[in-house]
Amino acid sequence: MKQNIILLIAAISGVIAVGIGAFGAHALKQQLLQNGRADTFELAVRYQFYHTLALLAAGILAERFPFMKTSAVFFLVGIVIFSGSLYTLALTNKSWWGAVTPIGGLAFILGWITFGWAVYKS
Repeated sequence: MKQNIILLIAAISGVIAVGIGAFGAHALKQQLLQNGRADTFELAVRYQFYHTLALLAAGILAERFPFMKTSAVFFLVGIVIFSGSLYTLALTNKSWWGAVTPIGGLAFILGWITFGWAVYKS
């Protein structure tokens, strides 16, 4: 993945995190409370924000540390699977989505490992 693509994806993820966070706090508030999943939704937004910033950092550093591109892919996969499964769980209240979430968590962990490895190997 090219540096400018990583940075564009980070920007889009930031927009989505802000938008879905606001939408959840207002338009979806009653549904989330009814499902008892407001905390789950907030966790998804929080982790999307954290890893959007990590994706942004990986994008900024991608030219200096080429292995950062691998880290960026893991962060993106983690955002989609971890946060995506939690958003779906919170909105549908289908608890089996919780079984998907750790796959995204593993992608986040691999993203941080490759981030550190990229810096260490330079």
